[in-house]
Amino acid sequence: MPIDIKPHAYDPVQNPELFDGVVARRVVAFIIDFIIIAIPVVVAAMFIFAFGIVTLGLGFALYWLLPPGTVIWALFYFGITLGGPSSATIGMRVMDLEMRTWYGAPAYFVLGAVHAIVFWFSISAFTPFILLVAFFNERRRLLHDIVLGTVIINNARRAAMLRAGMANASPYNGL
Repeated sequence: MPIDIKPHAYDPVQNPELFDGVVARRVVAFIIDFIIIAIPVVVAAMFIFAFGIVTLGLGFALYWLLPPGTVIWALFYFGITLGGPSSATIGMRVMDLEMRTWYGAPAYFVLGAVHAIVFWFSISAFTPFILLVAFFNERRRLLHDIVLGTVIINNARRAAMLRAGMANASPYNGL
């Protein structure tokens, strides 16, 4: 049985602008996304606290809903944003990044949600050392990207800007 294996869509040698600065901007995007996820959780915790005081302690029982609610909210956030038309979370959009499959297709809801799950499991098991994986592969992929077959690249606008900057900085410009 022949297996149709698709080649990698993004070559770091032919298109270095797709991978330029991705790791550092990805860390900043993660911090932005973490804050976006944390704000509704903190608001819910404050509401439960106020409700607990008003109900003379009975409302504090709602705190058990906070951990599963946080997980559902995070999975929904990553699924919707990564599965959207820009294939990027809000933090990734701010940092001009997008997620694609290794063969170039945009991300979809399930891939976005599973990406978040595998990220949190890998970070729990391997601590921040999973970030070191990006420095030893040419596509700057992290462990969970490799497992899921995804790649984080600069979006088309930023890649075009970097490509134009590389062309202007060429030593052959004056010839």
